[in-house]
Amino acid sequence: MAIIGTDLGLAAEFLAAGELVGMPTETVYGLAGNALDPDAVTKIFKTKNRPSFDPLIVHTSDISKVTDFVEEFPASLRLLAERFWPGPLTLLLPKKKNVPDLVTSGLDTVAVRVPRHELTLRLLRQLPFPLAAPSANPFGYISPTKAVHVNDQLGDKIPYILDGGACEVGLESTIVGMLDGEVTVFRLGGLEVKKIESIVGKVKVMAHSSSNPQSPGMLKSHYAPTKPFLIGNLSSMIKKYQEKEVPFAVLAFRAFFDTVEEGKQVQLSLDGSLEEAAKNLFAAMRTLDSLNVSVILSEYLPDEGLGKAINDRLKRAAAESMDSDEDIRIQTF
Repeated sequence: MAIIGTDLGLAAEFLAAGELVGMPTETVYGLAGNALDPDAVTKIFKTKNRPSFDPLIVHTSDISKVTDFVEEFPASLRLLAERFWPGPLTLLLPKKKNVPDLVTSGLDTVAVRVPRHELTLRLLRQLPFPLAAPSANPFGYISPTKAVHVNDQLGDKIPYILDGGACEVGLESTIVGMLDGEVTVFRLGGLEVKKIESIVGKVKVMAHSSSNPQSPGMLKSHYAPTKPFLIGNLSSMIKKYQEKEVPFAVLAFRAFFDTVEEGKQVQLSLDGSLEEAAKNLFAAMRTLDSLNVSVILSEYLPDEGLGKAINDRLKRAAAESMDSDEDIRIQTF
């Protein structure tokens, strides 16, 4: 398994040698490699088993360094960067030729952000190159929010994981770019749309696509546990699966169900805080996915603020399961 620690010098050595490192951010842990080295970028795709048509996000330490690999910085997007970087905001900007096409999946824009995590910012300041870093998990699975999550899934494939503790936000960054001259949100995430609109006015919000995404994280099915994941009215679904005698677990916003074992249900926020729910989401999904159950039942959260991004992740986690719940039967483990 990988070494887990806080040695920035060792992490920098591995990265400079073309190796990959698990990297903390305020959103989720990333699988980091030299963004300007095609061989390192290729390792990222191979290690994650990620399709090459899904572009990566490039991380740097300061807005002033963006011009090293970006051709231009539209005024509206620069305003957002000046207000929300470091933070859970990714911008789509016209790339320079030094950015490998593999990073952008052949697109002429590159996804860029400055993460809000002091340990990672210190690492980035030491490096003479930016880092490409998608979430540090096998492609399509639940994103990691702790170093141990990275080690559980990729520890046998990478040499080092920089341990920055639990992620503060817990949801991937919001991705914003320009489309037909309009500021457009390509992926909902840890920065609320209303905060973006407070800086640049009304924005367009894109629905996710099922193939050939225009930005990272736009695939229809993503962030999914290995168990079937269903969304609906929890009371009705609990009754249904109890009658079918199918073992299940419950992921709820704040409700506790007396008829369900305490160890087989998780409440994202007893106080109804969307921020706390976002922080707990992926870790809760991992916990339930590890249980001896056949299906995970969940519900949508209030569709406001960070609830919109949480619901987006829940919908994608359930994309492969929602049309086939009648086929879910008792599984032997």
